[in-house]
Amino acid sequence: MRPATATAAAVTTLIGVGATAVALGRYAGDAALKASAGRPLPGDPRLTVHATAAGQVALTRCLASLRPGMYGIEGPGVHAVVGPLIQNASHTADTVVRRLERVSHGTLTTGARVRLTPQLYVGDPRTALGIDHADVEVPGELGALPAWFLPGVRNTWVITVHGLGTTREHPMNLMPFLRSQHLPVLGLAYRGDTGAPRPPGGLGHLGDSEWRDVDAAIRYAVRRGAERVILHGWSTGGAMAVHAAVHSPLRDLISGLVLDSPVLDWEATVRALAVARRTPRALLPLAVRAVQGRTGVRGDRLREAVGPAGLRIPTLVFHGPDDTVAPWHPSRELAVLRPDLVTLHPVPNAPHAAMWNASPATYEEILRRFLTPLM
Repeated sequence: MRPATATAAAVTTLIGVGATAVALGRYAGDAALKASAGRPLPGDPRLTVHATAAGQVALTRCLASLRPGMYGIEGPGVHAVVGPLIQNASHTADTVVRRLERVSHGTLTTGARVRLTPQLYVGDPRTALGIDHADVEVPGELGALPAWFLPGVRNTWVITVHGLGTTREHPMNLMPFLRSQHLPVLGLAYRGDTGAPRPPGGLGHLGDSEWRDVDAAIRYAVRRGAERVILHGWSTGGAMAVHAAVHSPLRDLISGLVLDSPVLDWEATVRALAVARRTPRALLPLAVRAVQGRTGVRGDRLREAVGPAGLRIPTLVFHGPDDTVAPWHPSRELAVLRPDLVTLHPVPNAPHAAMWNASPATYEEILRRFLTPLM
């Protein structure tokens, strides 16, 4: 091969490899950008239903199915709720038996492929919980945002904001508790959710732009009589709550934040989701750059929000060291940095956004103590 031809071939090969790497980086970034509400996150293990009996179900044995607490299990056409492990139940070496609390819809059949989810309920507060509510629309930046309003006698409202891989059905886990505290609740659906406006380009921004929908919800609450609001956010909903607490023109009306598995380092979350999609680690920087280039997400905005000049209100953080989507180190650092305002409650053996599921009674008691002086 002549030198010129060899050089041209080498350049062409490098360009091809570079283009392929960029494309792979973009694909990996999409794991976070296009994490549609309600769709399982990459890396969520699929389990097989091996057997069912009265009040119990046998599932594939793995770390996920061995977790303590209460979870939803969902698959094509079925949703059910499982409770703790039944230790004395007969089972094979490759299965575990958990208490079957209920089948919400569909039929749980042997051989069904399911995933664990922190969402225990499907439907709306009336159909799922028997709690009266109003379907309302919050005027947002991109259009009307659907929301559920649960009335209460207090002047402090709680605004709930779900995160990655879930829908506004996820915060229904806490609605019976919040109702027992007589707090009005606004369960928000935001851009990208079913029934809500589509985000620009169809891409999520990991809370960097979505927080303005939380700001719209605060405005809605204030116009309807709320004197103060408490923001309770899971995952990216936690990031949205932090942004709103720092940047909203109505931030002085926010009396407290509750953050469950908050995404406080968006780059770490992008890398985690990309790894779950089997992206080679050498391409992870490209995935991060692809997200930044396509969305304009800036990590410094979130770092400033949780910095010394950022948060100024009481904040309760539930987070666990086993979270593989939103590493808990930023939550721990935030608690160390702001011990005057931030209380961190570590939750072991719980996956992303499932801190309540691991021990509902413990979670609600800690939350009650935090909320009482803020009501």
